[in-house]
Amino acid sequence: MNGAPLLHLELRGSPALAAVLVLAHAVAAACIAAVLPGPWAWALAVLVLALGVAAAWDRALLRAGRSVRVLELSAGGQAALGLADGRRLEGSVAARRNVCPWWVTLPVRGPAGRTLLVARGMLSAGDFRRLRLWALWGRVPGVAGAQLAA
Repeated sequence: MNGAPLLHLELRGSPALAAVLVLAHAVAAACIAAVLPGPWAWALAVLVLALGVAAAWDRALLRAGRSVRVLELSAGGQAALGLADGRRLEGSVAARRNVCPWWVTLPVRGPAGRTLLVARGMLSAGDFRRLRLWALWGRVPGVAGAQLAA
């Protein structure tokens, strides 16, 4: 990544997002168990629930080695991802981003090759606001940090 990053964000785990992931997978597992007959349905339901727990561990709680812990964004849509195991991946963020008051999705292309979902609880209020502004405009306003927190 060339130049200094406009945003350097240190992500933290989101227990709320983890609960939503596990709950959604638990509902899916219950539907499988209710609709399909036999022991294979129960085995499939358990696997779906285990998938939800694994997704929550990796993507929401950021406990796996390949979980993104640091996000650096620069002008021109360049991104650097710092993983929990110490590796650093670089890529570019696609123009199509989803921004809402509760989360931001950033599709990262290149060696990183993943879509990041950053929930509101993963950053401080000021950092989340700056991330939302960057995702909408590709830049952050040139104002004092105290003004952003307001």
